[in-house]
Amino acid sequence: MNKLIHRGNLIELHNERVDFKDGGHTHFDIVKHPGGAVIAAINHKEEVCLLKQWRHAVGQFIWEFPAGCLEPNEPPIETAKRELEEEAAVKASEWQERGTLIPSPGFSNEVLFLFEARQLHEGQLNLDDAEQLEAHWLPLSKVQEMGKNGEISDAKTLALLLRIDY
Repeated sequence: MNKLIHRGNLIELHNERVDFKDGGHTHFDIVKHPGGAVIAAINHKEEVCLLKQWRHAVGQFIWEFPAGCLEPNEPPIETAKRELEEEAAVKASEWQERGTLIPSPGFSNEVLFLFEARQLHEGQLNLDDAEQLEAHWLPLSKVQEMGKNGEISDAKTLALLLRIDY
């Protein structure tokens, strides 16, 4: 049994009954999310784009790679291309898939698709009204250090940082 508890702009919250083989059952609250794409954009100087972005849910600015939600029926690579241009004002000619990440499997079905983008050229910045962010281009070695010392706390950024080709 699946009961819709709440439908928001981005997510749905469901209460799902799970029956066990022994006849027992339990209920799980599940956040249904459309998924997203995360991009490590690396320029010819081996600098990577990090966004310093306000995140209302945690009440602070955090460092993270450009990322965004998949639109209905949109392939993840198209999401990645769109979000990179919208948030960092660059396009890429070379794309590499870096796998997937399931950030919170205990309560959400969200899957993030990870990408590395190179061969960058100018694009058009196009932020949503709710986005408060600044794009910074930092040496990859500096970003790695930020990940190690705790300056970067965003899980999707840390995960993709581990999968970049150096």
